[in-house]
Amino acid sequence: MKTVVAARIKNSRIQKGYSLQEVAEKIGVSKQMINKYEQGISMPTSEKLIAFSKLFGQKVDYFFRKPEVEIGEINFRKKSKFSNKKVNALKEEIRVQIENYLYIENICNLSNIFVNPLSECAINSKDDVIRATEILRNAWNIGNDTIHNIIQLLEDKEIKVIEVEEETSLFDGLATVVDEKYYVIVVNKSMPIERKRFTLLHELGHLLLNLNHFNEKEQESLCHAFASEMLLAQRNVIIEFGDKRNKISLNELKNMQEKYGISISAIVYKLGEVKIISQEKLTSFYKRLNYDNALKQEVEMSRFEGDENSNRYDNLVFRGVSEELISLSKASSLLQLSLEELKNIISINIR
Repeated sequence: MKTVVAARIKNSRIQKGYSLQEVAEKIGVSKQMINKYEQGISMPTSEKLIAFSKLFGQKVDYFFRKPEVEIGEINFRKKSKFSNKKVNALKEEIRVQIENYLYIENICNLSNIFVNPLSECAINSKDDVIRATEILRNAWNIGNDTIHNIIQLLEDKEIKVIEVEEETSLFDGLATVVDEKYYVIVVNKSMPIERKRFTLLHELGHLLLNLNHFNEKEQESLCHAFASEMLLAQRNVIIEFGDKRNKISLNELKNMQEKYGISISAIVYKLGEVKIISQEKLTSFYKRLNYDNALKQEVEMSRFEGDENSNRYDNLVFRGVSEELISLSKASSLLQLSLEELKNIISINIR
């Protein structure tokens, strides 16, 4: 038990971005004593555990709860603009959310093992990526139309989606596999919706495609192609815009953005990719964006009106309470709500 408490204190401190000295000053003990708590050498008193609970925003029982699964290292694929301290804090936040998700799934006795429909799909070129998206759409029975809620789709397919709030310029998303069986995508909640949708599918590409024989730059390019094709298939581009075009109005692009939830810049790139517009016109468009601020603002405006969220985790917690699998106190801890807030939400039950 002492080992569990020690790990919880250390992980919570890292998640909040506090130094040993900062925690010591807030708790009212020496820096050396905090270190002893984290090493499992000493056990905090009940009074100190309550102080830790308030400082870290956790229920007291959290410090005694053994992790449901052992979550290994969470790595960022590309170099982050975060400081090491911030990277470690983000990793711990992700770790806690993954652990809570798997905990409530296990309590509700649900299967949470993901089967990759593309595990046998060889990827050697961008054309292979396009074919992989067709295989995936068929396997998931989603056809070629707009995917209105990507997060909901992923979670329906047993992929955990964790949302964190960070500055959009510093972090988009990451993908990881926990214990070689739990597939997880982490995405920045603060991003514009089109960028969030692209990021979700880009990270899905990293999870599902066999890309280990490519270098990092090539992997990123192929996952970009995967995300773009999942959002707006090449066949749909041709259907929507026709064959070769000399001019395309901004209104057409806006309408496609609203319909498919993909950015105008990405749509224009696909127009060049399928040769509806020439490479010269594609290059000219991107050059114009660099010096025409009015056009840039118009192009970067968010227009997709669909939702990108899921209430699956919350519903599982509510289910756990309704079926008396977990206590109200445990539910409030999992949802990061006070008991009073939780009671107001679940005041009505159907019996």
